[in-house]
Amino acid sequence: MNLAVLTEAQLASMFDHTYLKADADEARMKKLCQEASEIKAAMVAINSSQTAFCKKLLEGTGIHVGAAISFPLGQTSLAVKLFETIDAIKNGADEIDYVVNLTAVKEKKWEAVTLEMRQMVELCHSHQRICKVIFENCYLSEQEIIRLAEIARECKPDFIKTSTGFGTGGATVKDVQLMKRIVGSTVKVKAAGGIRDWNTCRAMLEAGAERIGTSSSLKILEEFRHANAH
Repeated sequence: MNLAVLTEAQLASMFDHTYLKADADEARMKKLCQEASEIKAAMVAINSSQTAFCKKLLEGTGIHVGAAISFPLGQTSLAVKLFETIDAIKNGADEIDYVVNLTAVKEKKWEAVTLEMRQMVELCHSHQRICKVIFENCYLSEQEIIRLAEIARECKPDFIKTSTGFGTGGATVKDVQLMKRIVGSTVKVKAAGGIRDWNTCRAMLEAGAERIGTSSSLKILEEFRHANAH
């Protein structure tokens, strides 16, 4: 990506404007959706119970509603993940960000991981919804990240994502570069977790990320504006 010609509008359109904390009341969701509409973000990233409320708030704006599934631990069965996804789609979700079963990854149960990803991707795509797979790299070895990315290259979700933002670490340039190297142009990469300023955001974009998950969208845009002021 040529960041030298990146506009503020283009940058904003790569943001998944995020609020996933447990205290997400209606006032917080209204603020999130209003901000996303004002900057023309790609999506609001929310817990699935907020889907219908945010869908109504964003009606007519073109801003997507993104539901987080099995969030943030990924420790639900495939049947539960599929049910939660169907429920979110019925309530208006345009995009699905689901957390892989990290226990299965750590135990190298790759057939189960592949089955989960394939069925989640197929479900989302059968409803013309975007599917993102959250790896939670802070708990994974480099070889585990590579294997997951290889499975994604086969199953073809729309994005693979670095982190939930609720683990022991967030996105790193090294991980984004590694993920992108494995999936190439087949799958896009979303960087999320700890991206709170323009310098960090820029590094993720330079590394190959095409979506940025952040609760600091407005701050990043302000810093971008200042950095590019003439």
